[in-house]
Amino acid sequence: MKSIFWHRRDLRIEDNAGLYKALKSSETVIPIFVFDAYILGDLPKDDQRVLYIYQQIEKLKIQYQKLGSDLKVFFGKPKDVILNLVKKEGVLNVYTNRDYEPYAIKRDLELYNSLESLGVDFIGAKDHVVFEKNEVLKPDKKPYTIFTPYSKKWKAKINEFYLSSYPTLSYVEFLLKVDLTEPLVPLKDLGFDSNVKSPFPSEEILMDIINKYEERRDIPYIKGTSRLSLALRFGTISIRKLAKIAINANEKFLNELIWRDFYQTILYHFPDSVTKAFKPKYDNVEWINDESLFKKWCEGKTGYPIVDAGMRELNETGFMHNRVRMITASFLVKHLLIDWRWGESYFAMKLLDFELASNVGGWQWAASSGCDAAPYFRVFNPTLQQQKFDKEFKYIKKWVPEFGTTDYPSPIVEHAFARDRVIATYKKALNNK
Repeated sequence: MKSIFWHRRDLRIEDNAGLYKALKSSETVIPIFVFDAYILGDLPKDDQRVLYIYQQIEKLKIQYQKLGSDLKVFFGKPKDVILNLVKKEGVLNVYTNRDYEPYAIKRDLELYNSLESLGVDFIGAKDHVVFEKNEVLKPDKKPYTIFTPYSKKWKAKINEFYLSSYPTLSYVEFLLKVDLTEPLVPLKDLGFDSNVKSPFPSEEILMDIINKYEERRDIPYIKGTSRLSLALRFGTISIRKLAKIAINANEKFLNELIWRDFYQTILYHFPDSVTKAFKPKYDNVEWINDESLFKKWCEGKTGYPIVDAGMRELNETGFMHNRVRMITASFLVKHLLIDWRWGESYFAMKLLDFELASNVGGWQWAASSGCDAAPYFRVFNPTLQQQKFDKEFKYIKKWVPEFGTTDYPSPIVEHAFARDRVIATYKKALNNK
């Protein structure tokens, strides 16, 4: 029996749930990756995420080749690519790891129906998260919408079964054997540049950072966070491996991984939250949406140095420190009264580690419209945030070299005024019947 394994957000062989399932159940497994024309068509030609994926695909092909096989790489619409390959190779099963984003669910359902009409099974596995869908529910079988009880249930449920790695390397004899390997199509032929703007974060799990996570995680000028979000986003490391380490090393770091599961669960159960306020009344907020102020925020020219440093770090590197993400998001929504969806879209375009569930969750948290969000009257004071987390201006001076000179702009809005305005605006929206 011949099967396809479709790599997506799981760019590794080791401890890959879907690949393991395919190898265990098939006589021959053809591993593939599809550069999705639908997704790539909306991206700029210098998108660094495409370059990162391309580099990981290069590595993955080499790993397969060392096992006497090869990763077949395609560019096009996944359904068309897979249906053609199924017919050409006489495939009976297509395996993959599940994706919980609305586009992915729609794409997979269409493929499932097409394969079913051919008598071919489309089989998914859980690999991107520790717990998915309905695995962590309230006693009434409804999904949690508050993090703390969700995390308690998550921790009560976790055991070795959920953290065990899948021994894929023990079954590689069932991979398709090839005499000649296929060259990888050049990135430029996909319409993208191969220039690296900033070095990609390492995939190394540094125990010193994990062990001291709660002491350092809020200080943006030191390396106090793992920077593993990019690797988790594209599955170059296993979430099970990292969660197992976190459970034994640092609960605060573990909580960040649980937040990731939580937001994926929210996205799965409440897909409308991508474009609508999780709390419907918050869609009554009357946004100002000043495009000139939005431009200043995007460029890091707001006159608030901690905000500007964060935006410039994002624009230059594709990364922003998590504490600063909260500060910049709060500033856009509450100081400038600009719709959180504008900021979410900008982060989606710029962040290397962009993941829809966490990005939407974080922005709705900042806008107070999401599940378990900050209350609407909580308005970060950017100056106090800077004094608390970058007292000596180390982070700011790195990214805003003109700070302290006449070239640095004055604040585009006064904090006390902005705070009073946003609270009044939210009160009005929430009091509408």
